[in-house]
Amino acid sequence: MSDLKKLFVILLGLLLLLPATVTFARDVQENAEEDYRNLEIFTDVLALIRSSYVEEPDTQELLYGAIRGMLATLDPHSSFMSPEMFEEMKVDTHGEFGGLGVEIAIKENALIVVSPIEDTPAYRVGIKAGDRIIGIDEHRTEDMEMMEAVKLMRGPKGAPVTLTITREGEQKPLVFTIVRDIIQLESVKSRMLDENYGYVRILQFQDRTASDLRDHLDRLRETTDQLKGVVLDLRNNPGGLLDQAVEVADTFIDSGLIVYTEGRDAEAQLEFSAAAEGTEPDYPLVVMIDGGSASASEIVAGALQDHGRALIIGEQSFGKGSVQTLIPLGDNSGLRLTTARYFTPSGRSIQARGITPDIIIPQQNGKIVEVPADEPLREADLENHFRALPDNHPVIMGDEAAEPLDDDEDYQLQRALELLKGYEILLRGQQAA
Repeated sequence: MSDLKKLFVILLGLLLLLPATVTFARDVQENAEEDYRNLEIFTDVLALIRSSYVEEPDTQELLYGAIRGMLATLDPHSSFMSPEMFEEMKVDTHGEFGGLGVEIAIKENALIVVSPIEDTPAYRVGIKAGDRIIGIDEHRTEDMEMMEAVKLMRGPKGAPVTLTITREGEQKPLVFTIVRDIIQLESVKSRMLDENYGYVRILQFQDRTASDLRDHLDRLRETTDQLKGVVLDLRNNPGGLLDQAVEVADTFIDSGLIVYTEGRDAEAQLEFSAAAEGTEPDYPLVVMIDGGSASASEIVAGALQDHGRALIIGEQSFGKGSVQTLIPLGDNSGLRLTTARYFTPSGRSIQARGITPDIIIPQQNGKIVEVPADEPLREADLENHFRALPDNHPVIMGDEAAEPLDDDEDYQLQRALELLKGYEILLRGQQAA
């Protein structure tokens, strides 16, 4: 059997597996016949390219290109990864790699910075959310896949990489030469703010984020006679692992639903609930979010908001309400495939909407403003994003930014601390009455 026929048989076999969830044999047969006709077109084109293209093509690259093309018709978060890229993706969840420290997305076939990661080379040189990356070294990024851009930006510590960007308000492209470093993403940071009030910042959700959070809360308790309240900062947190988001929310909720997911596959129908064991005391909790808070951070904020466990302040979050699954393939390549939507305990989908804070407090360059000058990139801006679901979804539940703001410059944090202190005064008044 020729290689082309083998390929045809393999691809047909794979597609015949897809309608396995369909219960009626007639439907399966009709779907299989349609798949066969579509595959016949594909194999005809492949045969023509291999036999008649001006130069002999690489069959693997042709197949990889076809797979990428299929996934490009879906949503902006589904992608195919070569073996090298798939390995890079798995490295992400462990929190250490050589690179620049920037979270990116694709909008209108262009690479857009969602947010620079705090205390990384990209953050220190002044890369900003909303920057459009038009060049990485000598490579133009138009129509470049996100994982290819990630591969180009990563590399050994000490090696420079040049980013060419366009920025709103700048007439000419800006060029940044950034020296790569080992990006050791410390996912949790904490400190005491004032008297008996703690501050915990989660930068993103990695393998040990929930465990690290509990360690930091224990340390805060050791430094004070009584922990009277906590500010949980999820601003510019791009998300991460779903299970860690569930554990973080579970740290503050003692019972009830945290999040549930819905998808076509039975395995995508999941519910995650809180347990009483290990729950933090019921001290006042204020959560800060903004346009850079996405995915896993929105799960946490949404669960705490729905349960009435925390007051959410800041700005509208990013609005990424979908779940991606990493699927390894036979040649060590892989898929990052959107397999489900997630919903907050009250049945809200935040897809293309985001979490609306209980108290909206805009911030720009440390100052309160009526309307932010530059609207941050959000899920609804991305090409092929899932549309927001109706509000009546069924309910299941019973101009630089290179340096972090000092506490006295961080208006949102100041307001969060004031709210915690005000809540304590209110409680004292109720007890006295």
